[in-house]
Amino acid sequence: MAFHCGDPCLEVLAITAPIFMLIALGYLAVMGGVVTRDHVHGVGRFVVTLALPALIIRALSQHALTEVFNAHYLLAYGLGSLSVLLMGLALTRRQGQRLDHGAIMAMGMGTSNSGFIGYPIAVMVIGPTAGVALALCMLIENMLMIPLSLALAEAGRQQGVSVFRMLLATLRQLIRNPIIIAIVTGATLSLTGLDLPEPLYKALDMLANASAPAALFVIGGTLYGLRVRGMYRDVAQITLAKLVIHPLLVLLFFQIFPIDNTELMIGALLIASAPMLSVYPIFGTRFAMDGLCAAALLVATTGAFFTISAAIWLIHQTGV
Repeated sequence: MAFHCGDPCLEVLAITAPIFMLIALGYLAVMGGVVTRDHVHGVGRFVVTLALPALIIRALSQHALTEVFNAHYLLAYGLGSLSVLLMGLALTRRQGQRLDHGAIMAMGMGTSNSGFIGYPIAVMVIGPTAGVALALCMLIENMLMIPLSLALAEAGRQQGVSVFRMLLATLRQLIRNPIIIAIVTGATLSLTGLDLPEPLYKALDMLANASAPAALFVIGGTLYGLRVRGMYRDVAQITLAKLVIHPLLVLLFFQIFPIDNTELMIGALLIASAPMLSVYPIFGTRFAMDGLCAAALLVATTGAFFTISAAIWLIHQTGV
């Protein structure tokens, strides 16, 4: 039966096509030698250390603190993500994977590329509210999901590494993390009601506006050269859990912990629908899993075009 694409489909493509065009541009730029991997890493560092923090400060400072730190939002997104991680860990252990390998695979299932892909898509769907959704999701990822995954993986190596010491080291890194510093700064501005001087705010605004296109370009450049190389079952499991099960479980927990702000919930669902962290292969390197992580990142990012387009179409149809 033929599927006839009406206006809603065109609206979905108008949102997703530019996003993946910028990803493709980054891929082609590296493939054609216009930029090198080092250039891409430099742009990525700019995004993580300057542009995304500026975006978060701008978003949080423009909203009341009670709106920003929504307990039900944090519970729904946090429990949804944690459930995927635990389910993935249980599945991989049942299949005979070591704890460290299982923990890294589960990290790919339950942590989203919220800053580089989730936010650019969410901002096109719900507008400025996407900045608040980004900050809250990054809080869950940086304070819960990534530290827990790495602590489990380190424990699985069984080389005398104390989980407590691993968590303490992670905490020290978090204190210096630009994203966490930005969340604290933005929350302080929101709580105190202080306004930034106009020249400083304009500079912040310019940095924030640069985050989305630069991030998408970085993703494309990072994907060039990655190969699947015969890891089909594991890649398929990670990709399916990340692109389908993660957003569905987040949606389930939003039914248990509902929020009044529908746009904010849509932002969470779109971010949960994004593929895993762009640095996922880097996390996998320490555990000799960089090949699998890179392959999963490639497949999930490619597949996300279809799953995110479907999610936006469903949101449009249901009027969520």
